[in-house]
Amino acid sequence: MRYFTSDTHFYHKELLGMNDFAPRPFLTVEDMNETIIKNWNSVVTDTDTVYHLGDIAMYFTRPAVTSHIAVNDILHRLNGHIVLIKGNHDNRALFKYLAAHNETMMDGKPKFEFHDVGAYLKYDHRQYYLTHYPFSMGIVGNIINLHGHIHHYAFPAKENINVGVDTPEKSYIDHEIPFGRPFSFAEIEQMIEGKAIDYKKRH
Repeated sequence: MRYFTSDTHFYHKELLGMNDFAPRPFLTVEDMNETIIKNWNSVVTDTDTVYHLGDIAMYFTRPAVTSHIAVNDILHRLNGHIVLIKGNHDNRALFKYLAAHNETMMDGKPKFEFHDVGAYLKYDHRQYYLTHYPFSMGIVGNIINLHGHIHHYAFPAKENINVGVDTPEKSYIDHEIPFGRPFSFAEIEQMIEGKAIDYKKRH
């Protein structure tokens, strides 16, 4: 199985409680981190792949290795082969540390795979461009941009689907998604179809 998520922002204490950017109903970053880990591992197994579209964590220390170790520990508690697409809060030093502490999983895949800009997938009848930032593609057929970055906002185009943990577009799914749980392809399809119907009503 393949899953998709973005903007976990592990350790980001400024997001706790009610704020204007990405309100998260947790008292501590430990509560937030553990909730994401639990909900991620509730569906993802070590034979699955998760595409994380950027902004893994917001935790910067001196020396930097302290935060790198903490983020690495979090990521190694998450099930699955994790494809990391660099977000605006992910620095290359973190990626270098993760690469240096990568491991081979039981199925022979590395724990982490890295992309600076994005990745491309073909699945069923669609093509997917996976990026951190949403981008405008114009009029296209069966091409979808899965992205993060904008937290609890939606990009005003039916071809762009926000897969971040804070996305409002999970309202198009016919069941509840626990906070931080990655989206499956079936759930992405519901988001695409629901947004297309909604977009048609508005335009």
